[in-house]
Amino acid sequence: MALFLIGDVQGCDEPLQRLLDDIAFSPSRDTLVLLGDLVNRGPASLEVLRRVQRLGASALSLLGNHDLHLLGVAHGARKAGRKDTLQAILQAPDREALLDWLRHQPMALHRRVGDGDLLMVHAGVLPQWSVEDTLALAAELESVLRGPALADFLQTMYGNEPARWNDALSGSARLRVIVNALTRLRFCSAEGEMEFESKDGAAAAPAGFMPWFDVPGRRTAAATVACGHWSTLGLKSRPDLLSIDTGCVWGGCLSAVRIGATLQDRELIQAACPQAQKPG
Repeated sequence: MALFLIGDVQGCDEPLQRLLDDIAFSPSRDTLVLLGDLVNRGPASLEVLRRVQRLGASALSLLGNHDLHLLGVAHGARKAGRKDTLQAILQAPDREALLDWLRHQPMALHRRVGDGDLLMVHAGVLPQWSVEDTLALAAELESVLRGPALADFLQTMYGNEPARWNDALSGSARLRVIVNALTRLRFCSAEGEMEFESKDGAAAAPAGFMPWFDVPGRRTAAATVACGHWSTLGLKSRPDLLSIDTGCVWGGCLSAVRIGATLQDRELIQAACPQAQKPG
C-alpha cells in the first residue's frame, strides 16, 4: 500500500497517464495525493478532472489557485483570462458533477509516516501556523467551499489583502488570508507578511522577504511539508520540505514521489511533458 504524491498537472493529461502507468498505481491498493492545480494552462483540463475523479476514494487532489479560479469562473465571480484553458470543462455535459467533485477536495492533508508528520498543501504555510493550526484553518475554508455560501465566498476570494495573518480576522478577510497562504504563497517576511508579485526562484526573493519555508522559527519546521505551486523553484527535497512542481505545463516534467516507511524514504518518478507554454 504505497503513498504517491504528484505535483501540478495543470491540464497535462497524457503525461499524467504515463506517470500513473510508470508508478503502477493501483486504486485498490495505493493512495494518490495530487498537490493542487489539476487544471488550466495545459491542453486537457477536462480529461484530467475526469481521470482523477474516476480513481475514486484512492485519489485526493488538494485545491490549488487554478482549481479555485475554475470555481470562480464557473460561478461568475471572475472572467476567464486570456491564457486560461477552462472552456472545455465549462461546456462539458458533466460540468456540474465535476465542479461539485472539485469543491469537495481538501485544502490541506496530514498523514503520520513512521514517527514523522507529513503536511500536504498546494503552496505554503505561514510561519506562525502549526500543523494543527493549518489543518483547522483549512477546514474552515473547506466548510465554505462545500456549503451553500460558495458563490458568495467566490465573489470576495480574489485580492492580496490582508497580507498578514491575525487571529482576530473574521469573515471574507480571514478566508482570503487562508486561501492566499495555502494556494499562492511563495515569499513572506519574517513576520509572515505575504508577497505575491515575485514568481522567480528562491534566490530572487524581494528585499525583506524570503521563501516561506526558510523563515526562522517556522512552526511547521518539525514536519515535512509537501507542496507544489512553485515551478521556478523546481524539485526541492529536504527533511522539512518536499516541493515537486517541476513545471510540466512549461515543458518540464511531471513528478511523483513515492513515500516509504519513513519520510526520508522518497523515490522520485518523472514523466516528460511536451508542453511549451510561457509562464505567467
